[in-house]
Amino acid sequence: MGPLHGIRVVEFAGIGPGPMAAMLLADLGASVIRLDRPAAAEAAAQGARPHMSAGRPVMGADLKSEDGRATARELVHAADVLLEGFRPGVMERRGLGPDTCLELNPRLVYARMTGWGQDGPLASVAGHDMNYISLNGALHSIGRQGGPPVPPVNLLGDFGGGTMFVVTGILSALVERQSSGRGQVVDAAMVDGSALLMSMVYEDRERGAWYDERGTNYLDTGAPWYDVYECADGRHVSVGCIEPQFYAAFLEGLGLSGADLPDQWDRENWPVLRERFAEVLRTRSRDAWAEVFGDTEACVQPVLSMAEAPDHPHVRARGSVVHKDGRLYPGPAPRFDRTPGRATRDPEFPRPSLEETLAEWGLDTGAT
Repeated sequence: MGPLHGIRVVEFAGIGPGPMAAMLLADLGASVIRLDRPAAAEAAAQGARPHMSAGRPVMGADLKSEDGRATARELVHAADVLLEGFRPGVMERRGLGPDTCLELNPRLVYARMTGWGQDGPLASVAGHDMNYISLNGALHSIGRQGGPPVPPVNLLGDFGGGTMFVVTGILSALVERQSSGRGQVVDAAMVDGSALLMSMVYEDRERGAWYDERGTNYLDTGAPWYDVYECADGRHVSVGCIEPQFYAAFLEGLGLSGADLPDQWDRENWPVLRERFAEVLRTRSRDAWAEVFGDTEACVQPVLSMAEAPDHPHVRARGSVVHKDGRLYPGPAPRFDRTPGRATRDPEFPRPSLEETLAEWGLDTGAT
């Protein structure tokens, strides 16, 4: 039933990291009700599937009306967690701010997911993933030497710095509530979370082991033994042999001798190593190299597309990415031995009934 079985979450519908957090909580067994506009709830009833809306029923409420706000307050009164991702002040203007909701339900964990946070000069300014990682050094650090910064899809700001930190905040507040009996407000900002993800890089910079010029460091494609290389068929392999024993296994697989090459950590000669590695790796296809390095500790793997990923033996064995009934979707994570989560994206996993969920919460099923 999942380790969060029994936890009730009311999600105020949004985009990006908020829905991802609600979906993750549902995967872990929480009972989540997604509160959305009446038109969106009707569309969901007709089978519409907004981004990352799996695993929870949708309830319609017009929060600009008193009836809609009354519906929201009823859910809040019964919930353990409120999750919202509006700009600062929006929930307050709707009469659903933290003071109001915590007075209504003192045990409530009130989680706020924003880009800039609840305060600061940019708190009310619009933005998206790459804007938030622009101001904390993260985006500047991603890219090749001499090239522009490369946005890492929206993994770093939205989901790494956003979703994972608001979920961490929610779980931490729920644990603390066990001793205090009180809820609290969680202020999760993508600019903060993605900055914290840069902790190791900032520490390396402080020690003089990392340079602000991107593409010149050991983890940002600067090092020839930590990069992606093109193969004979135009596809790629990832090479990440940092430790000396892994580097030695990599050279052996390439058929090269370390005695004939510059030292692994000789930065001045990294271009020499890169040229030699690229030359050899272009002589075989990606899958041929995957076979060469498959049982070694060279830290070399094929770079697979999303279409290819579910068929890799390890990915298939773990269920990390699933291909089922014409759909691709990631499996649940992390894994638990006694209380396994659920793959809410599985086509066979029915969206919980709103009526049944409301009844479980002890609420009037006629208020839909």
